Amino acid sequence: MKDDTPNRRIPVGISACLTGQQVRHDGGHKHSRYCTEVLARYFRFLPLCPEMGAGLASPRAAMRLVEASDEDQPRLLACRGDQDFSAPMAAFIERVLPTLEGLRGFVLMAKSPSCGMERVRVYSEQGTVSRRDASGLFAGALMARYPLLPVEEEGRLNDDALRENFVERVFVYDDWCRLREQGLSARGLIEFHSRHKFQLLAHCQARYRRLGPMLADLKARPLEDIADDYIAEFMAAMACRADKGDHINAMLHLAGFLRQGLEDADRALIHQQIEAYQRGDVPLVVPMTLLRGAQSKVAQPYLAQQRYMAPYPDALGLRNRL
Repeated sequence: MKDDTPNRRIPVGISACLTGQQVRHDGGHKHSRYCTEVLARYFRFLPLCPEMGAGLASPRAAMRLVEASDEDQPRLLACRGDQDFSAPMAAFIERVLPTLEGLRGFVLMAKSPSCGMERVRVYSEQGTVSRRDASGLFAGALMARYPLLPVEEEGRLNDDALRENFVERVFVYDDWCRLREQGLSARGLIEFHSRHKFQLLAHCQARYRRLGPMLADLKARPLEDIADDYIAEFMAAMACRADKGDHINAMLHLAGFLRQGLEDADRALIHQQIEAYQRGDVPLVVPMTLLRGAQSKVAQPYLAQQRYMAPYPDALGLRNRL
């Protein structure tokens, strides 16, 4: 049943070791307090350990990915000895992936042969590193089955821009999933696009210009087909990190909508703080707070609906560090 309560938490998957569960090969964990103490106020985490789910114990033999000359993907082998865990892992992946359709994001454990999102080492049969660009077996299957799902590694959440981008994508994707759960309609699709326009402008101007025309004639093709193409392009745009210049461009557009309703002093202060942000003197939250305050004075309906004004709860403080 869909949860529409004001304090609803968004369902997000997470590698179980990051929640403090002692499921790693050495019997330990990699507890992320940021996830369990900060993000957990807004995300309802679903802990999952593919290796334990595949029937392995903790502690257990350390594992690594090894190239198999006769197969497309690496095998999951013990670092010492010849134990092969590929079959139980494949069975777990096949069993569990269909149950994850309701998730809005996933936080993975880096470098894991099962959960690593990227830069996982793959070894040759002779024991040397043959490449360092693989995904863990579960992570790779997860991203292939749910290509729109925001996925990030816990260690990368220490980067201010990556953290903000991941959280923003989770909230946007949740909005999309709730739209689909309510039943796709032409009106719902147009309203979704309308409220996320400034986010698109900040993240990728090229895709921003392409996405509007995709919705110009919603009778040209089946609505489901248009929606599928639209959200694939939309989430690709959101995955592009907005840099300082992108935010300045979006804020200047916002200020333009407010120009007629503000006093000269208010307009000047907004532009002063945008310039201060450009110089690096203040974080993004400062000019954005002024723009939000100005919007409340002017009561501009179009801006009031823009998720760019408040893409996630203020208490997360993400724009304080951009």
